Amino acid sequence: MKLRLALVLMAMFAAATGCAERGIIAERPVSTENDVYVLDTGDRLRVVVFGQPDLSGEFAVDSTGTVSMPLMPPIPARGLTTDEFEDVVAAELGRTLLRNPNVSVQVTEFRPFFILGEVQRAGQYPYVNGMTVQSAVAIAGGFTYRADEDRVRITRNRGDRIVEIGVDSNEPVLPGDTILVRERYF
Repeated sequence: MKLRLALVLMAMFAAATGCAERGIIAERPVSTENDVYVLDTGDRLRVVVFGQPDLSGEFAVDSTGTVSMPLMPPIPARGLTTDEFEDVVAAELGRTLLRNPNVSVQVTEFRPFFILGEVQRAGQYPYVNGMTVQSAVAIAGGFTYRADEDRVRITRNRGDRIVEIGVDSNEPVLPGDTILVRERYF
């Protein structure tokens, strides 16, 4: 009985010390909700202006965070949700070209994620919906023999902040994340 209690206490201590490394490691200010997908450079959008095929099409969010559409000035998209971007496009069209425009926006291609460190093929890869750290490592060819599979960090842009998070292999990966797999010492 005492041996079982000792083992349970050791397991709880190991779990608690392992969790201390999880969570936000470092954070620095860089403005929007954390739980909603926001647009940024590298996203491709399908914009449909109903009844106006010449104004509809697929457009990219460029390096300045704007989208260039026909007959309109560049429209800011960085940091907006697709619903907010729909409203901005409809307002601009209503101000300059159309009466009561009806606009729909959807993301057709998410910005890529990046993976660095102790993986077979570090680099930039296309984002896949529902991706986890484990599937991202698999896309990058798996861990190297030096990889510390328990010391994985994700650097993520959360609107006005950039955070670095210690994660497990089942942590979701978001578009634009940078994953770092650390090296083990022994």
